[in-house]
Amino acid sequence: MRDFKGKRYWLVGASEGLGLALAQKLSAAGAEVILSARTEDSLKAAAATLPGPATILPVDVASSDSVTAAAAQLPDLDGLVFLAGVYWPMRAQDWDAKAAEAMANVNFTGCIRAVGAALPGMVARNRGHIVITGSLSGFRGLPGAIGYAASKAGTMVLAESLYADLRKSGVTVQLANPGFIRTRLTAKNDFTMPFIMDPEAAADIMFRHMQSGRFKISFPTVFSWLFRGGNFLPDALYYRMFPPK
Repeated sequence: MRDFKGKRYWLVGASEGLGLALAQKLSAAGAEVILSARTEDSLKAAAATLPGPATILPVDVASSDSVTAAAAQLPDLDGLVFLAGVYWPMRAQDWDAKAAEAMANVNFTGCIRAVGAALPGMVARNRGHIVITGSLSGFRGLPGAIGYAASKAGTMVLAESLYADLRKSGVTVQLANPGFIRTRLTAKNDFTMPFIMDPEAAADIMFRHMQSGRFKISFPTVFSWLFRGGNFLPDALYYRMFPPK
């Protein structure tokens, strides 16, 4: 079981929701945490809730310049957890180019930027821990998920590729694919969200995963079977299960 005491973790997207709940667990386990998000005031409020040492580092992962500037201020890291994300429900018939590009740029390309800031030092030291947050929506295309599902699929394949390269090294890579979590993002949905979880419950699962030696977790388990199993269904059957909105 991984010991977090005295380790330094950078959490990107940690001012609220799942990110803050996970930061609280890491801090309680003895980790020194660096909290990043776009808004300094929200980061200060988040840091004040932690039991252990915390540093705030405002960053906009949608901006290469912002991530580069933040990276220059980072000390040596033991771990990176990428949790940043934006979301707007969107059908192809209601295409919003600005929102679609923002989801791709924050959720996927932002993850690439953050990993690029943290990973080279870990590789050089042959020691580190990269944790990427995917989504059950990333397993296969879904109605009303233009932008979000595709961006999460990208983060999931990124994690898989990192794992393929690094699994025999001293750098551990893990992927967590949650379902619906009760946040300001899911509050935008106007449909029933099965198995929706509070951020604290999702953080507990994710933290246990981070303690383990497993690469991937998808949760809630029963709900995840629908999405994981969908990869094995023929198109005609799969899309019948998810009719257009």
